[in-house]
Amino acid sequence: MKNDPVYSDEYWMGHAIAEAVKARGHTSPNPMVGAVLLRKGRRLAVGYHHRAGLPHAEIEALKQVKDPRGATLYVTLEPCCHEGKRTPPCTEAILRSGIKKVIVGTLDPNPKVSGKGVKILRRAGIDVEVGILEEECRAINVFYNHWITTGKPWVVMKTAASLDGRIALANGKSRWITGEASRACVHQLRSEVDGILVGVGTVEADDPELTARHRKGLRQPIRVILDPSFRISIRAKVLDPRADSPCWIIVAPGRISAAKREQVQRRNAEVIVAPLRRNGEFDLTKLLHLLGKRGMVSLLVEGGPKVWTSFHRQNAFQELWAFVAPKLLGADAKSMLAPFGLTTLQQKFPLQLSDVEVFGEDVLMVYRRPRTRQN
Repeated sequence: MKNDPVYSDEYWMGHAIAEAVKARGHTSPNPMVGAVLLRKGRRLAVGYHHRAGLPHAEIEALKQVKDPRGATLYVTLEPCCHEGKRTPPCTEAILRSGIKKVIVGTLDPNPKVSGKGVKILRRAGIDVEVGILEEECRAINVFYNHWITTGKPWVVMKTAASLDGRIALANGKSRWITGEASRACVHQLRSEVDGILVGVGTVEADDPELTARHRKGLRQPIRVILDPSFRISIRAKVLDPRADSPCWIIVAPGRISAAKREQVQRRNAEVIVAPLRRNGEFDLTKLLHLLGKRGMVSLLVEGGPKVWTSFHRQNAFQELWAFVAPKLLGADAKSMLAPFGLTTLQQKFPLQLSDVEVFGEDVLMVYRRPRTRQN
């Protein structure tokens, strides 16, 4: 590689972050990680973790260099040090390499690693510095960090609505409220999450495929259908056995027909039983823990109104994406939400604006909920 001028630690860590995000949507349930090897101002190699089961970023960079002795390694996340996974501990490879200094963006929140990888390297005499661009390094793995610390997937609620908050006409027609650019963004988002969730009412009304399209090679999310009464049609598109990803049907206890379950399972789908609350809604805390145990790190909730209201009422999401089109559909059109029954304007969990973006004539507003012990 060419000789580079001597830049700051922040510059090289930024370079490592740029490497890490090349794998966005492909590493789950692992985090995104990027690495840069540097010696005397000369960039020796770069690397990133491509997907779970493949070498980690540090290994990708090291295998490009015949003699890394005396080099400095910049890595966005603390090197792993635990056994029992598909790849050997990165700390061992670093110790064998002769690297003299390791600069880490942030510690790994995984209790199997957190702080231990740094200690191993320091005890071996390697100079280790932690915290360069820490906030940025943590931000690229917000899904992973949340899943590791809570056991639940990071939940994004998404809607496409008119200016007056309507998602479909009174006759049910909704194609298309938003424009092509907004829809392409949604398909990209679908490819970056592990699962996409709707209620069975949406399946009955729209018969969606719930796949990521608009560009070749997009990763396909698991389709999750909330269907407490197990009434989904065997002919629904989400049960197409030729699909590239499975479909999970979430059913209430005691509602499973053995014959229908067998039919569903033959169509690339699985039936999962989850508990209900007294009001008939699924207990979303328990459901999200169930999905988290299955390795689902992130989940996109696309509706419909009853599902959206349940997630809001149970404080069961972290982020809300609202694509708003410059249209007015009127009070007879369908709302994005079911009735809340509010008697005060004071919100227990107010939304905080995180980002605003323009897609053609549409505006995307991204909101986050403040962190609580429950979410």
